[in-house]
Amino acid sequence: MMTAKEIFLELLKPDGQPDRLLRQYEALHMCLGDPINTYLRGNRKRGTVSVDRWGTTISFPEDAPGPMPVTHDGLAVCPDVTRWRETVHAPDLAANCTEGWEAVRQQAREACGQEKLLAGFMGTGIFEQCHFLMGFEDTLTALYEHPQEMHELIEYITEYRLGYVKLLIDNLQPDVIFSHDDWGTKNALFMQPEMWREFFKEPYRRFYGYIRSRGCIAVHHADSYLAPIVEDMAELGIQVWQGVLPENDIPALQRQLRGRLVLMGGMGAAIDRADASPEEIRDYAKNVLASCGPLGHFIPSITYGLAGTVYPHVDRYIDEAIDGYNRQVHLPKFDLPPVPRRVLAQKGSGDAIRAAESGGDGVLDRVAAALQRGQQKKVLALCREALDQGVAAADILSGGLMRGMDRLGVDFSAGIAFVPEMLMAARCMQAALELLRPRMAGSGTEKLGRACIGTVRGDMHDIGKNLVKIMMEGSGIEVVDLGVDVAPEKFVEAALHQNCGIIACSSLLTTTMQEMRDVVRLAEEMGIRGRVKILVGGAPISQSFCDEIGADAYTEDAASAAREAASMLRTGQYGYEEVSALAVAAGGVRDGGRGAVALAEPPVIPL
Repeated sequence: MMTAKEIFLELLKPDGQPDRLLRQYEALHMCLGDPINTYLRGNRKRGTVSVDRWGTTISFPEDAPGPMPVTHDGLAVCPDVTRWRETVHAPDLAANCTEGWEAVRQQAREACGQEKLLAGFMGTGIFEQCHFLMGFEDTLTALYEHPQEMHELIEYITEYRLGYVKLLIDNLQPDVIFSHDDWGTKNALFMQPEMWREFFKEPYRRFYGYIRSRGCIAVHHADSYLAPIVEDMAELGIQVWQGVLPENDIPALQRQLRGRLVLMGGMGAAIDRADASPEEIRDYAKNVLASCGPLGHFIPSITYGLAGTVYPHVDRYIDEAIDGYNRQVHLPKFDLPPVPRRVLAQKGSGDAIRAAESGGDGVLDRVAAALQRGQQKKVLALCREALDQGVAAADILSGGLMRGMDRLGVDFSAGIAFVPEMLMAARCMQAALELLRPRMAGSGTEKLGRACIGTVRGDMHDIGKNLVKIMMEGSGIEVVDLGVDVAPEKFVEAALHQNCGIIACSSLLTTTMQEMRDVVRLAEEMGIRGRVKILVGGAPISQSFCDEIGADAYTEDAASAAREAASMLRTGQYGYEEVSALAVAAGGVRDGGRGAVALAEPPVIPL
């Protein structure tokens, strides 16, 4: 019987013949206490907020799989990418991380024994470092607006990463380099594949090329949808992609890759819950194993970038399922037929944009097309042209701007448009509204209604929430953004005091999704449930969970959420002006037994 180490090495061979499936991370000993990681991340503690060596504010909520950067409210290290050299200064690893290696190396090797490979850990990859410094939205829009400066910043970070990995290999002498960088959501890349190739492929070719030249195995963590660039990943030297979400269609990738890249993951975070029963966990794992196990070059594991689930019992039952599979099935060698690569559609709503650019049906078509392209100056010029032609401001809004946002939303749901396009269009919309607003006063143009939105208590992730906000505003909904780490009481208080007909709750962590249940419960306790619609969404959320907690709707993406919200507001009368008055008179929203809550105050984040 092969050792875990031998199986891992066998998987790296295109024609390798392991004698069983590995149990998640059993072949790797991750060294996290080396002098570099201690220097860079030693102050990150669960339940605290800290500042890292780059100057980025880092929040690490209790029970979260990992920490998150805080870049809003003036906390971004690099608020202006055109002046990045003034504020961005890489940590001096060579000056601060030279001592203590021998003891760490010896201890790590003893922990490995003959069964495991020693893995050097490198968090915060090149793209992640950009948005840790600048903020996620500014990073993506800067790829369009300031490409030269972004290339320069990326080169600076790449050189830092190359110095980092050289120091790590020289001193730790690992078998594996385990590097993090997420490039997408669970359903889509963050950017067009062509844009990823332009900015990030060559830096990573240098990075992983150097790792391979030093005789180390290259493992890349990304719990994202990366199927459109998986061929690129194999080409640039990645040997193991860890964190592969089920949404990538792992069996199809196995057939496509034919052993050129080991896929490690398949066990999504949706199963990592306190209330997940042994039967549910085993059944989930068995389904993954049955579909992926026989096709080879696969390591079943939780998709997190470190070993261990948040709730330890989940790991236990996943491993039990793997052991059961290994007792019954031996991996055969398949002569697998290749699967044709998926052809991605080009950016934009094809026919509509081409027709508009060639003249289309008029100025409003061109407004919609320019907005989809994120061309702010052109959008403003076309809005002025429309006004000069006597087109009402309200018609420009509905027939041009909102139509363009709606088309872009359809493209986003279809995987044709990506996050940067959404952000650029949102900026166009905001600029155009400033132009049109004086012409709309007294015109009778009204918003569809008002929604409050936030990421639930205990969760600092705001990317998905921000996208939903953008799409809702583009659909004619006025949005009250409550931010992140929002208590149930604050959602209900906003609905009461700010006349919101919709409460939209976002969550990325399985540990925080139960907060949505409390939002529904509190709305019921306050007697407003019949006058407010509650929308839920996020990576671990499903329709069954939505039904279970009594929410009104679940959607898979931002565009669908906006369409659902707009439909609700068009077809019903939702609002709480009269209830709000009663609530104020009664002293606000009750805290449900959790202790006194100062609802009028924003959450305090200690720095």
